[in-house]
Amino acid sequence: MNWAILILAGLFEVSFTFCLGKAKNTIGTESTYWYIGFFIALVLSMLLLMKAIETIPLGTAYAVWTGIGAVGTTLIGIFIFKDPANFWRIFFIILLISSIVGLKAVSTK
Repeated sequence: MNWAILILAGLFEVSFTFCLGKAKNTIGTESTYWYIGFFIALVLSMLLLMKAIETIPLGTAYAVWTGIGAVGTTLIGIFIFKDPANFWRIFFIILLISSIVGLKAVSTK
């Protein structure tokens, strides 16, 4: 169950970075709403990460959490914010996903 919680925490990490990107591209009240979304997603991500490390080793949980955030944020950057998607970016995203799966596979808990 805590692996599902950790994945959800990682998805909230992606959410708070997405909110930051949207807030940067807006003004006024709309920007304020994105910053509120950022804060809510940040708090939820941290609370879920705290819950997940109760049974998952801290180093593994943190690496998986940041990996999900890095992959998700990079993909959002490519698909939503039109960041460049060249061969090496895609190669390293795949390598990062493989590393996350590998950490899950060798985890003792």
